Amino acid sequence: MNGHIARSLTRPLSQRVSILLVALLALVILGFYTVTDISRVTDNHLLNGSDYVGYAVCHRITERSFTIAGRQLPLCARCTGMYLGVTLTFVVLTLAGRRRWSNLPPPKVLAVLVGFIVLFGIDGVNSYSHFFPNAPHVYEPNNWLRLLTGMGAGLTMGVIIYPALAQTLWREQTFRPSIGSIRELAGLVLVALLVVLLVLSEQPVLLYILGLASAAGVLLILTAIGTMLILIIAKRDARAHQWRQVTLPLLGGLLFAVLQIAIVSFARFSVTGTLSGLPGL
Repeated sequence: MNGHIARSLTRPLSQRVSILLVALLALVILGFYTVTDISRVTDNHLLNGSDYVGYAVCHRITERSFTIAGRQLPLCARCTGMYLGVTLTFVVLTLAGRRRWSNLPPPKVLAVLVGFIVLFGIDGVNSYSHFFPNAPHVYEPNNWLRLLTGMGAGLTMGVIIYPALAQTLWREQTFRPSIGSIRELAGLVLVALLVVLLVLSEQPVLLYILGLASAAGVLLILTAIGTMLILIIAKRDARAHQWRQVTLPLLGGLLFAVLQIAIVSFARFSVTGTLSGLPGL
């Protein structure tokens, strides 16, 4: 392990926590400023831009979304949970110094993650069945359950994609799993449950911040996938030693994400003429 990696892994946790707290404080101040005059929320540039991000991946049905003073968040409740889960996982693993940890979790952890996906699928199918009055369904769907099962799916996506990205970027890798035990996964799940409770509090400032964070999760996952595709196609994967060597691939991945979002959003809007769910849904 070279000196750069060693410094990354031995950096005091207090420094990482301090960075996170400063970022959260800045977001809270921004959110408070935005929603102090609640009328600003309906014409907020950050949320408006995030709507187009959400529009590329989400149905955005108003009744299935959380709202701030009647203004829906960029993503529906299920997608809000899913992409918040991605953002949360990337942030937690990065702050934990696991940027080069490239192995998948052990079988027990993977089994739990598969369980999250199964619950996500069950709730999704049950929820979709309510579009058809005569279709059988198991229980009455609701937004808090959509949020919760979406969060589980998002954690799974993050835990799988994060080490896959490390495998694709770095020559010097740490061959350890991104989440190494059920105990570590439980810690991540507890943080995720806290985020779920913050969303369910429906406090305008918190919803504003978390709505933007969910849109950031869309960009994160698409950028990661785009970066991996670029490096693999160019046969330049697993060659970088330092961050400056991955700047260009990451920017290419971000461009891939933005173009994909722009194309899908434009095509969908051309057909439907609305940024919300399809009429009648």
